Amino acid sequence: MSSSTSNFIALAMGVVMALGASTDARAQSTSLSAQESDPNVMGWMQGFPPSPDKIITQPDSVYFSFPRLRWSVCHLREFLPTEEISRGFEAPVPLDYLPPAEFADMRQEINALTFTPMNSDDEMTWEESLYVNYTDGMLILHKGRVVYERYFGCLEEDGKHAIMSMTKSVTGLLGEILVQEGLLDETALVRDIIPEIGESAFGSATVRQVMDMTTGVKYSEDYSNPNADIWQYSAAASPMPKAKDYSGPDGYWEYLQQVQPDGDHGAQFHYKTINSDMLGWMISRVSGKSVTDLASERLWRRMGAEQDAYQTVDGKGVPFAGGGISAGLRDLGRLGLLMLNKGVINGERLFSTAVADKIGGGGDPSKFSGFPTIPNGSYTSQWWVFHNDNGAFAARGVHGQTIYVDPTARMVLVRLSSFPQAQNGFIDPTSLPAYQAVADHLTAQDAPSRLVGPEWIIEDIAGGGVVDNSPASLIFLPDGQLAGNASCNNLIGQYSIDGVSLTLTPVGVTMMACPEALMAQEQKLLEALGTVERYVIDKNSALILTTASGDTIKAYGR
Repeated sequence: MSSSTSNFIALAMGVVMALGASTDARAQSTSLSAQESDPNVMGWMQGFPPSPDKIITQPDSVYFSFPRLRWSVCHLREFLPTEEISRGFEAPVPLDYLPPAEFADMRQEINALTFTPMNSDDEMTWEESLYVNYTDGMLILHKGRVVYERYFGCLEEDGKHAIMSMTKSVTGLLGEILVQEGLLDETALVRDIIPEIGESAFGSATVRQVMDMTTGVKYSEDYSNPNADIWQYSAAASPMPKAKDYSGPDGYWEYLQQVQPDGDHGAQFHYKTINSDMLGWMISRVSGKSVTDLASERLWRRMGAEQDAYQTVDGKGVPFAGGGISAGLRDLGRLGLLMLNKGVINGERLFSTAVADKIGGGGDPSKFSGFPTIPNGSYTSQWWVFHNDNGAFAARGVHGQTIYVDPTARMVLVRLSSFPQAQNGFIDPTSLPAYQAVADHLTAQDAPSRLVGPEWIIEDIAGGGVVDNSPASLIFLPDGQLAGNASCNNLIGQYSIDGVSLTLTPVGVTMMACPEALMAQEQKLLEALGTVERYVIDKNSALILTTASGDTIKAYGR
């Protein structure tokens, strides 16, 4: 490789780091805390002109290294060419907020919440986690209302922030919309939609395999290897002028045409960014629009967005579908509300319920591995699905970006961050348990009102189902009294609630004799009820009671 081409690829490394990837070596020292590395404290780009040691410019392959990245994440369009995702001319639709006094109280309550990080015995407060995670912006919505909002570092209320690989989820959402509308056939082969893909390994993959990243394509993102595919991809995609002796592909789409096979399509999930750009190309071909124009038409213009977003482009003007968007915190909250409300926002349906159901339902967990902080996860339509008790799913991007949707808690959480290390595996231990703590707190705010009143018909006890036509049921009365049917006899008892903790004290049952199967079920139910510790009303409106041993009782209200 000639020196000029080598220098060009070195420059392209700075570009790809800004678009969603960085190396451990380039993460530099993390000895600076969030407070110490705050770009306002560091003095980046301050003054007229800034002092030479405080200037962050492009071309400069270190502009996205820590601590510079804490300024750069809010200023990408000053480094790279972009295309607008327009919100149009209509007035924005304001988000609904708690009344000011309640909002202030809720902020204090959430700040004081505690949780235990993964692989730790030491508790941490929510407030502490914001700084540990180098948070730039945090927005939490509960039942459609903003209950928490904060800004740090480079991000202000009217600012925009790079969302990194959350861009993939916007691309995936657009793709899933087109699939459900019949414009994009998920069973079609890529070559049938993009004939010019030629002999590329992508040609024989299906649209769904691209959407779920189960393609068998050769693409290495080993940033420590200077010959890894990521650097060739970066050189192809770089909007900077190519070196005179550069002979590689020019642009995202030219690169995709020469990708080689590696394994079988459909066998396993492999997180490879080139899938997102392949999906973006297919979306543009079948819709006749760029992904930026389609995102504007289908999402930003119709969801009441406050700000235009923008998306980086390659040297030919093709938007980076895998990591190029920068957007405002509240508008990302609107995207989360769309997913939580299954396509509806501000009383208008933007896409079918089937879109959100497909994404929230997840992919095939048996094909998912390599992400120990998401042990039961899956990936579909470029969204991460946790398969946890709350049915949570998320858009995720390097350095700590997330739109976290929790249907059970009816919560949307958006975090924008500039964590020193790129991989989310480093930040998940102090993030995912924190999200769950907030979800539990918000669930506890309104769960008693949902618990009290209905007759809950029991449909499963410890995974063993129930006897056909079983009358087993529970009724939580407003005065702390428990009633219902234990399977044969009427049930009488008390209950107490503390947040999501639930204690049941069955006092007794009537003394009727019933068929043996119902009597055995009654004994099993009474034993389980006596050890219940926790409850939740899940995304399907099922009441789930969890015992000390981890067994569950499931019931539906009527």
